[in-house]
Amino acid sequence: MLRLAAAGALVIGCVAATPAEAATPPVKITRVYYDSPGSDRGGNTSLNAEFVVLKNTTKKAIQLQNWILRDKNGFKYRFPRFTLKPGKTVTVHSGKGRNTTTHLYWGRSWYVWNNTGDTAYIYRRDGNRIHYCSWGRGGVQKYC
Repeated sequence: MLRLAAAGALVIGCVAATPAEAATPPVKITRVYYDSPGSDRGGNTSLNAEFVVLKNTTKKAIQLQNWILRDKNGFKYRFPRFTLKPGKTVTVHSGKGRNTTTHLYWGRSWYVWNNTGDTAYIYRRDGNRIHYCSWGRGGVQKYC
């Protein structure tokens, strides 16, 4: 009887995992380059060397309009009308530039991602967080 109770507790523990933890998210943060080369003086070239790469992990196109990319301090990038094709990536740069099918620009005049540690989050338009990537002190980029 004791074995059955222990086995039951084990099964309950496994069932408690949420689907989001077990499944691959439809859009995943694959890389964050948080410490652009050189000194942080706020030039647009330096700002655009700070970026996040997102990947569509599904076999269908995903419309990202009104999805949110944010850091743990609350800086938010709201996606414009943009379709991420199946298996493809898009790079979101912190600075200013002209949006293309593979590069989007936040339009900021100062950095977003902290070199000493931060977290990048991606939220669907309904507000549900679908993926995140965290890093600590050291290095210049994080693969997630």
